[in-house]
Amino acid sequence: MAEEFVPLTIQQYSTDALATDRRRDITSLNFPLLGLFGEIGTLLSAVKKKQRDSIAFKAYAGAVNEELGDALWYLNLVACKGGISLAEIVTNMGHDAEDWVLATDADLTFEALQPPVIEFKTTPTAEFERTLTRLAATVGKLMHEQEEEELINDRRRLGPCLVSVLDALVNAATEAGVTLEAAAVKNLKKTNDRWPVHRQYPPFFDADAPQEEQLPRALEIEVFEREVGGKLYVFQRCNGLNIGDRLTDNAMAPDDYRFHDVFHYAYVAVLGWSPVTRSLFKLKRKSLPKIDEAQDGARAGLIEEGIATYIFGQAIDLNFFADHKPGDLPFDLLKQVRQFVAGYEAEDCPPWLWEDAILQGYAVFRYLKEHRRGKVIIDAENRKLSVEALS
Repeated sequence: MAEEFVPLTIQQYSTDALATDRRRDITSLNFPLLGLFGEIGTLLSAVKKKQRDSIAFKAYAGAVNEELGDALWYLNLVACKGGISLAEIVTNMGHDAEDWVLATDADLTFEALQPPVIEFKTTPTAEFERTLTRLAATVGKLMHEQEEEELINDRRRLGPCLVSVLDALVNAATEAGVTLEAAAVKNLKKTNDRWPVHRQYPPFFDADAPQEEQLPRALEIEVFEREVGGKLYVFQRCNGLNIGDRLTDNAMAPDDYRFHDVFHYAYVAVLGWSPVTRSLFKLKRKSLPKIDEAQDGARAGLIEEGIATYIFGQAIDLNFFADHKPGDLPFDLLKQVRQFVAGYEAEDCPPWLWEDAILQGYAVFRYLKEHRRGKVIIDAENRKLSVEALS
């Protein structure tokens, strides 16, 4: 029997969205207002791209849905930091500014804000463009009001401004053929995947495969640099046997990419995924021919190598993430990584888990970059990659 659909209430969304706010220490409205203005700008940019490249820009509908959800998230944050609940703003839609209503209905739903039937739109309409212009102007006016005088706890001034923003946001969603509830649900999933309140590791992808086809749950690999014929190479040894090819940077300017296999080991330890490592240790899932071909084949390995190279290009400019803590990696980088693995089993790994793998891999990389040798330790049961000194 299918589960009964339960409409998302305004209050439940607000509570869940606020739980993902990582900057609770910021009390001013300036930060969330800048975020709100930025999301409206991104929404306008999506419309512009669709007008410029009507055929090429296939991501229009998804972009509109995502940016509406992001704008709603920041609107909720502005309201909260301003001392007004999102439910209170909804309650006052349609009321005169002088007749601000304090009482709110905890059962208010997003469903009630829009018509029961909404026509899906694949291109921006003239009405949608006008509403977005009004939305941008309303948010701009709100920012100007904040600049003139702090609006926190000033329901008389802040409240009506937020009502106008929400009204324009609802109209924009309707004219785009999007339910604000769908945008809100998608936003909650995205923010919880990135900054979860409770972290829960997914099961290993090869948990049901024969043991001889599983990625290692515990393994030590010696990584060291050695000169051969006047040229420096990185070698790897496991259980007394040399593994893989000797590596150089394969670059015009030295950048120590020769140590990059530690990134693949981090994917093994934290994600439970690495077609490259499967190939290196001959652990392809041959007993499952379709999985062997699609998930463990050469194409999957090339995608993993592409991810490692792409992230490395970003890391060079960020001191190889030396100053980054969990939650600090750019969200755009993590979204790009997930686009790389679309259609492969690793797409089920949430952004926070990818971040964990990246940061752990780069911590080991920085050690090897400094010491030129080390014992890399995979502890997949505890989702850890570490490194020790190698004599």
